[in-house]
Amino acid sequence: MAGPEIGEGCIIRRMRVDDLPAVLSIETVSFPNPWNRIAFIGEIQNTGISFPLVVSTEGDRRIIGYAVYWKIADDVQINNIAVHPKFRGRSLGDRLLAHILETVKAQGARVVALEVRPSNTSAISLYRKHGFTVVGKRRGYYSRPPEDADVMMLKFGG
Repeated sequence: MAGPEIGEGCIIRRMRVDDLPAVLSIETVSFPNPWNRIAFIGEIQNTGISFPLVVSTEGDRRIIGYAVYWKIADDVQINNIAVHPKFRGRSLGDRLLAHILETVKAQGARVVALEVRPSNTSAISLYRKHGFTVVGKRRGYYSRPPEDADVMMLKFGG
């Protein structure tokens, strides 16, 4: 089933198990500590709180990006967001994040949080563009290479 169109002939829809070869390929080239197949299957199966999404081209249905977030009551945690390197620089990550934020805000979310490497300046710039601010630090959060995480948060409303 096709989801909303986000430009450049791309759509967003819920991730399925048969998407995992493409998702894992993007994951591996995007992160030094990639999630494995079992982790993504757990997210796909956890339909109560987990929302794993893919961005695919409408024509050939090629998976070119994805995100995973949790929504528990009015709190949201963005766990993962990535776009295939060949498709970066086209604002697809920006539109995917905007879609998530619009969706969860309409569903009554009040707070959206995430962790990001301080060295990932492009991701930090994207999150700041959408109103996130750094609210804390998680010491030793990342390995390979070791790095702290900045905790960023966006609050809707007052």
